Amino acid sequence: MPYRPPLVPYETFVADPPDLPVRAPGEDGAAVVGRAEVVATDRHGVTFKAALSDGASMALRVDAAGEGVIRVRLADDPQARSRSARALPLVHPGAHPATVTVTDAHVRVDAGAVVAEIRLDPWHLRFLGPDGRLLLDQDRGTRDISGRRRTLPFGRSTAHGAPVAWHESFVAPGDERFVGFGEKFTPLDKRGQRALMWNFDAFGGESDRSHKNVPFYLSDRGYGVLVDSGLPVQFDVCQSTHSSVQLLVPDDLLDYYVLAGPTPAEVLDRFDRLTGRPYLPPKWAFGAWVSSGFFPDSQERVLERARLLRERGIPCDVLHLDCYWQVAGRWSDLRWDDEAFPDPTAMLRTLAGQGFRVCLWMNPYLMTDSPLYAAAAEAGYFLRHADGSPYVADVWHGSHPASVIVDFTNPAAVEWFAGLLRPLLEQGVAVFKTDFAEGVPADAVAHNGMTGVELHNVYALLFNDVVARVTEEVAGHRTVWARSSYLGGQRHSAQWSGDVNATWPGLASTLRGGLSHGLSGVPFWSHDTGGFHGTPTPQLYARWTQFGALSPLVRLHGTTSRLPWDFPAETERDAVAALRLRYRLMPYLWSVAVRAGAGGAPMMRALLVDTPDDPTAWATDLQYRLGTDLLVAPVTDPSGRRDVYLPVGDDWIDAATGERHPGGRHLRVDVPAHRLPLYVRHGALVPVVAPGDTVGDGPFADVTIVSWGAVDAHAVLHDVDGDTVVTAVRDGGTLRVDTDGPLRVTRVSVAGAAAPDRLLLNGQPVPPAPFDAWLPDPT
Repeated sequence: MPYRPPLVPYETFVADPPDLPVRAPGEDGAAVVGRAEVVATDRHGVTFKAALSDGASMALRVDAAGEGVIRVRLADDPQARSRSARALPLVHPGAHPATVTVTDAHVRVDAGAVVAEIRLDPWHLRFLGPDGRLLLDQDRGTRDISGRRRTLPFGRSTAHGAPVAWHESFVAPGDERFVGFGEKFTPLDKRGQRALMWNFDAFGGESDRSHKNVPFYLSDRGYGVLVDSGLPVQFDVCQSTHSSVQLLVPDDLLDYYVLAGPTPAEVLDRFDRLTGRPYLPPKWAFGAWVSSGFFPDSQERVLERARLLRERGIPCDVLHLDCYWQVAGRWSDLRWDDEAFPDPTAMLRTLAGQGFRVCLWMNPYLMTDSPLYAAAAEAGYFLRHADGSPYVADVWHGSHPASVIVDFTNPAAVEWFAGLLRPLLEQGVAVFKTDFAEGVPADAVAHNGMTGVELHNVYALLFNDVVARVTEEVAGHRTVWARSSYLGGQRHSAQWSGDVNATWPGLASTLRGGLSHGLSGVPFWSHDTGGFHGTPTPQLYARWTQFGALSPLVRLHGTTSRLPWDFPAETERDAVAALRLRYRLMPYLWSVAVRAGAGGAPMMRALLVDTPDDPTAWATDLQYRLGTDLLVAPVTDPSGRRDVYLPVGDDWIDAATGERHPGGRHLRVDVPAHRLPLYVRHGALVPVVAPGDTVGDGPFADVTIVSWGAVDAHAVLHDVDGDTVVTAVRDGGTLRVDTDGPLRVTRVSVAGAAAPDRLLLNGQPVPPAPFDAWLPDPT
């Protein structure tokens, strides 16, 4: 269990994870693989018979699961699989040929970019790069001076005579760094932390409790490790001992993969090949989402919000209606409150005519006073207790009535639930916010026989799969706006960070969570702009909107209003300017999104993604690259002062001033309230358009290419009608810009350098388009 501070009220949650047992003094209980013999070889790998220190024999398999991917399995039964696989598989390995070499004492399995070298007696396994460089080395176990274990090496532990967890340990050099594990709000480098793979209702976004866990990490040594299990896996990342990373897997087998790089982007690409490519949302989803907030709402208020958004020229594509579109106390029976919303069909039609799509909040729970409850409970649509009665759980932590939990392992319950969603989509609703789903209790029982422990993490995937499937059936896309997820959840876009506090530290920890999640294979992420819980100060609201506007996706939402006009006029001005900048950059953002969906590298990129050989990049977690060409450094302090690190390998141009700075250095900047620190890579070709009310679905029109530095450059830009190659060539006083593809480029602008004497666009002389700074001084 995560550490809880002393002298603070101890709160348990109905869905807290089970603890692994603590051994009595003198009790060992760890059975460690001591030696192995080869049973069989094939074109993919090697099967062994492993002898453990307690006398047991185990089935052991080392094989190639893809180019640059090696899989290791240890189990009683060679056909064993994770207990969570009864709900759905999490990893989809391929059968990849390997070069297998066997001698009397050693075995070598070569999967291309990664090689497994094995000594049979005593057993030892290590992983090398193709050049022989050591990537990863098993830790054979550490004992202290008293003889007590400090690490649990390759094997299995029992307690009171029963198996409780498999384990593996790897040597951790003193300067190795580790990132990933899902949406963790702690410092980016997880060294010294213990990452528990258990989806929590995180009560914010400022701890190691996470709604979205991914049993996967990246190392700065050029590899990744993925554990295939839906159970509460623990990663002891140099916490118990600074010399070792330990994996504890309370499942029916140990099943892990080592993924080669050498770059983080290559590791993430291999990760996606195993777990599924991200789903690219439709273009309109990259526009602004504006929420009703977590307080009572009505049809009249929704229409008034829409009118004011258009009247005040605030860009917005999606209006989100939170809980109160339903009757209070009837969550989530997925029916309009017909008193507050007397004619939702007409409302949806009006909003569509204004260019808005509508998102509705929902969750997979049902309060027991809903009129739907009795019949659905009788039909067996909910998780239950061991005695067969519906499991009524306090999923709202006492703030709202207890609820039952839809059982998505029951096909009839899935159809029933989809049948509640389908009419809303047919009515004109565009998308659903899939909230919660972290509340499956450990002692619940599912229709397919799974326990709550086995179902808990993968439940989020089942829930989002159902909603995505029915949305695609009716609306033609699979977009959801999800809070909880697990391994493979990149197929559900988008995901947002949950109920963070509206504070400056909350902004900073939210940013850390997004960077961590992006390094776990999830490129399309967002957060509650302005913070969710509480009311942000005007200054914090403006700064958070600047961060949100340059996040992969953006939504304004909270327990109080996040509407720009509910803040002082200068705050509204600064927040709206940030949103307009986003819409201006939309051709660039869409190109970045397309590449992220195809290759796995996130849109919001921790600096280490693009400069993995830069040690500072692995420790920098309060700024990011948005794609490869923009560097964003959100202000996280009311002083407006912050340090910015400019990555090595490029020069960077201040988007507001045009000043050029070399990479590999720190800047200390004081940032006025109307802008955030934003830098552009020297040599970038950035497409922009005039900001409109909406993004829309069609191709971009009237695009301007901004040449940052007016130098030789090359870019591939993506749009819904195809790809366009843009090439810039500087020849003395002439800059030639040529495009090959459907993108409708009509102008060229120059920033960060003096305009050339002559400018050619596709061979035709054109006047340089005036570049008004992206972040102008409003005075």
